[in-house]
Amino acid sequence: MRIIFAVLSLVLLLSGCGNDVDNRVENISEVGRPNILLIIADDLGYSDIGPFGGEISTPNLDKLAADGIKLSNFYAAAACSPTRTMLLGGADSHVGGMGTMYNDQAANQIGQPGYEGYMNDRVVTVSNLLKDAGYHTYISGKWHLGYEDDQSAFARGFEQTFTILQGGGHHFNDAPMTTQHDRSWYRENGKRVSWPEGAFSSEFYTDKMISFIESNKDDGKPFFAYLSYTAPHWPLQAPDEYLDKYKGKYDAGYDDLALSRITSLEKLGLINQGHIAPDPAYPETESWENLSEEQKKIEAREMEIYAAMVDNMDYHIGRMIDYLETSGKLENTFIIFMSDNGAQGFGPGMGKAFPLDWIENNFDNSYENMGRENSYVYLGPHWARASSSPMRMFKGFSSEGGIKVPAIINFPGRFEENKGTFVDQLMTVHDLPVTFLDLAETSHPGKTYKGRDVAPYVGKSIVPFINGKTENVHDADDVLIWELNNRIAIRKGDWKMIRIPGRFGTGDWELFNIKNDPAERHDLSAENPDIVTELAAEWDKYALKNGVILAE
Repeated sequence: MRIIFAVLSLVLLLSGCGNDVDNRVENISEVGRPNILLIIADDLGYSDIGPFGGEISTPNLDKLAADGIKLSNFYAAAACSPTRTMLLGGADSHVGGMGTMYNDQAANQIGQPGYEGYMNDRVVTVSNLLKDAGYHTYISGKWHLGYEDDQSAFARGFEQTFTILQGGGHHFNDAPMTTQHDRSWYRENGKRVSWPEGAFSSEFYTDKMISFIESNKDDGKPFFAYLSYTAPHWPLQAPDEYLDKYKGKYDAGYDDLALSRITSLEKLGLINQGHIAPDPAYPETESWENLSEEQKKIEAREMEIYAAMVDNMDYHIGRMIDYLETSGKLENTFIIFMSDNGAQGFGPGMGKAFPLDWIENNFDNSYENMGRENSYVYLGPHWARASSSPMRMFKGFSSEGGIKVPAIINFPGRFEENKGTFVDQLMTVHDLPVTFLDLAETSHPGKTYKGRDVAPYVGKSIVPFINGKTENVHDADDVLIWELNNRIAIRKGDWKMIRIPGRFGTGDWELFNIKNDPAERHDLSAENPDIVTELAAEWDKYALKNGVILAE
């Protein structure tokens, strides 16, 4: 059973988060070049984890946040591959080859530069540059940036790798996630390998990363470790000991969860108390009270399994941190945790790559088997809107719920004065590769790299802000732009303008003061035509500069 779609938007006001200038660490350059640990969750919603108001048990992320800082205004792309292209390649995703997702290209995009469907050679990866600068470079988990040998993580600057090539896979085996592949594909150090029987994804990816770091633990070189989980991406599956941990927790339904999350965010000071009633379900027949008891039972089970996956991922993040501590490496490790986009509202049965009849013929989704190895279920739009509350929509959209994600920075011992605080500085995934190079005391090569032309990195290092040398990461005049599947967002200061075609948007420019209206409920375009004109002109410049081709 799969319920189709509803939209939840909430009218809320962001509260102030203190004086960002005070949320600083000791000068990073004084401690030498640190190790860098980047941890990414897959399709995790903004308020899913404890530090951001979630009810799911995440004690290790809680501790990471309590000893570090929480980034309440951090942005990724609207989907996984574009985020990861910008994260590793530093340039806009339309320049780096992921103007849209692999196999999602429209006819007028096929064969065009920037729409290759893999991370192209127009970018030089931060892994290559860090490796050149004397870092060990490791990746364990999701790649999703190309299937061929020369597109692999091993070919793009990671010296030790274990990666899944597709956007995700079954978490216990190599069964295919879509009809487009015979099975899930894995590479270890450039070579195709099989999934080890009996391993669960979050556990195995953590084991691999620990083994990579351990293999060079005594040579004195710093490392860049990219731990890229596929949890909690569908299909929703969890080890048996986790499956019933949240039994009954979500029996009150998705609207109740959204309201609970909002209350938690109010207590954290992220949003002011105000208009907190959710929009009615769309269509109204799919509101929780209109479901049958059997439908409610199945829906609640999906969220229970999702919570179990997040809980389990947190456990293995704890193992990773414990290893660094016992090996003496934690003290000089810069850690950032983030999600690659908002919660996933679409999935199995809602696309040509995973039709319902294929799922029903190949998997056992009976209630008793949900979440086990041969099941195939997903979160759905109603739970996704709760996971992304208080923001509008979820993964795939340029609205806040699609691109604003939870993020945590931890650098042990460096946040003693203001540890555990929220930092409301606007930051994006583009800022991370520049930051990593800054930490490593190296830089981008410019226009060429090893004889080929490469694009510049477009983000800003957050190190000067952390060290107290700048007031902001991004200036009020900085313009940030996102586009995926013709869904556009433009951000300048507190203004955000979006254009979402189709049944989930008006197709026209909508303008919001995002500080006062983070739920994007009050369109101010009619009252501010000059700002609409200004930001639309910025979009035209961006599209021309980055070779954007809107799908016809």
